[in-house]
Amino acid sequence: QVQLVESGGGLVQAGESLRLSCAASGRFFSINAMGWFRQAPGKQRELVATITSGGSTNYADSVKGRFTISRDNAKNTVFLQMNSLKPEDTAVYYCNVAGVFFASRDFEVWGQGTLVTVSS
Repeated sequence: QVQLVESGGGLVQAGESLRLSCAASGRFFSINAMGWFRQAPGKQRELVATITSGGSTNYADSVKGRFTISRDNAKNTVFLQMNSLKPEDTAVYYCNVAGVFFASRDFEVWGQGTLVTVSS
C-alpha cells in the first residue's frame, strides 16, 4: 500500500503564490515519476507538471514560467510552487506517484486532491 498526503491548497488572489506538497508513505522499493494534475469544474483532468527520479521536468504550456515542480527524494515528497496565479488556474490539484514495490510490481497512485481557488 502507498498513501499520498497532499497539502497547501487554498484561496488566493490573482498574482499571488501557493505551494503544494505531496508526501508518499508505505512499503515500496522506489519512486520513479511524480507529478501534479488538475481538474477544473466541467473539464477533464490535465497534466500540470511531472518530475522524474533524476530531476527531469515537464510542464504544461499554460504553466511554464510560473510553476516549478521539485522533489525531495529522501522524504518521498513532491512540491509544486505556483507563482503569478491566474483565475484559470482554479482547479482541484491531484498528486500522482509511480514506482515499484519490492516484488518488482509497478504501482501508480493518486492523492485525494487539494482545491486551489484563484480570485480575480
